Amino acid sequence: MNPLREGLQRQRVPEPCAMVIFGASGDLAHRKLIPAIYSLAHEGSLPPYFALVAVAVSDFTTESFREDMKKAVQEFSRHRPVNEAVWNNLAAGIHYIKGDFKEDSTFQQLGVLLKKIDVERGTKGNRLFYLSTNPSLFEIIPAQLKANGLTSGVGWRRIVIEKPFGRDLATAQKLNAHLQAIFGESEIYRIDHYLGKETVQNILVLRFANGLFEPIWRNQFIDHVQITVAETLGVGSRAGYYEEAGAVRDMMQNHMMQLLALIAMETPISLKAEQIRNEKVKVLQALRPILAKDVKSSTVRGQYSRGYMDGAPVKGYREETNVSPKSVTETFSCVKLFIDSWRWSGVPFYLRHGKRLAKKGTEISIFFKRSPDILFNAADSETPVDQNVLTIRVQPDEGVSLRMEAKVPEQQLQIQSVKMDFRFGGSSPEAYERLLLDTMIGDATLFIRHDEAEQSWAFFDPILAAWREDGGRPLPQYAAGTWGPKEAEQLLTNEARKWRRL
Repeated sequence: MNPLREGLQRQRVPEPCAMVIFGASGDLAHRKLIPAIYSLAHEGSLPPYFALVAVAVSDFTTESFREDMKKAVQEFSRHRPVNEAVWNNLAAGIHYIKGDFKEDSTFQQLGVLLKKIDVERGTKGNRLFYLSTNPSLFEIIPAQLKANGLTSGVGWRRIVIEKPFGRDLATAQKLNAHLQAIFGESEIYRIDHYLGKETVQNILVLRFANGLFEPIWRNQFIDHVQITVAETLGVGSRAGYYEEAGAVRDMMQNHMMQLLALIAMETPISLKAEQIRNEKVKVLQALRPILAKDVKSSTVRGQYSRGYMDGAPVKGYREETNVSPKSVTETFSCVKLFIDSWRWSGVPFYLRHGKRLAKKGTEISIFFKRSPDILFNAADSETPVDQNVLTIRVQPDEGVSLRMEAKVPEQQLQIQSVKMDFRFGGSSPEAYERLLLDTMIGDATLFIRHDEAEQSWAFFDPILAAWREDGGRPLPQYAAGTWGPKEAEQLLTNEARKWRRL
């Protein structure tokens, strides 16, 4: 059992509602959304009156879609084997519509079905629209909902969109303006599954509920911060998308900037969604711009080449299917940045992300300043001590560890680093379980506000522009199964620091 959950009251159950998933035959719905909805039903967290409408272009009927989703639950749900009674009750409220998202007839059919569901399932006109589609449809579907009268009427309306929220500042602003012309900002839920992870949610508790950490969470005591998202997989079947995106757009501009904001934000005046999001925006507003002349000294990008993963040979990025043999898309990126605020003045933050790295993991490491150069750190000392490091592991082994120095149990004075380690036990909810439940409840705390997305793009746009100006210049290569290009190591060794190995 997770000790953090002991004594907690059951989370309140949301109001009755109908959830509509556009693109419901896709991989996200199959692997994440439907299994998450089943898990909520299994734990009694779904509304007592709930229905799910799947809309897609695939050739399903309602019955065949229910059967396909049951297989998805059996394969991907954390509650296995499937409880037949729970599934049958959930499946009775699942409906499928085959239709083109650009055709009025699809949305007219949806409107008729939702009215019928209100009567049969008691969903009271409450609607949750989930866009599990290609980003090219993020403007088309909301416009169709409005044109066909599905954004007004009895009950509430909310819309959920997946990243990417634009591909630069201009497109992010355009998308936000389009959505806000149809829905109120409080009805728009920009989802980032990283924010649903148990450890990410615990960052605020770790910081603000512990008198041990908050007083030293500042530049007087912290030397630097590292945030690493390492993946062992290559691009696989996503090569077409990845060629257009790259490492910064795929991971750094969204997921990693959210982690940065939570680590660096000031204490909110309350735990209400808007107060927390206000503080996150302030962090992004305080980012020191990286000017074109500083891009080479503050950023590194690279591309994986042939190498070995788990002892087996793997292709290089330019050899992957649907990747240009002359591609200059980065599969690795790292950035050194500063936050020009009172708390963080002078403290460098290092962000690192790459594919085909030596180990999979996501973690945030806070490196505290060394003890003074006397006693154990004196120039003539035979027992120099290392830095204390607080590490927050987001995945795969969620938890927190603290590295500190201790004496080896011998007569002579010998010091070594030891680690205090806490891991979150039990079967924690999947990120999408928490996030889907929050959308039904109407809690936007773990979702991205329009100005958060725009401020993040405002920081990365100049970097991406400087990289484009390099034209077709080959990127530094790193062998698959290593920790990235040597230039990434130099970014820290030039300042007498080094990356923490996961």
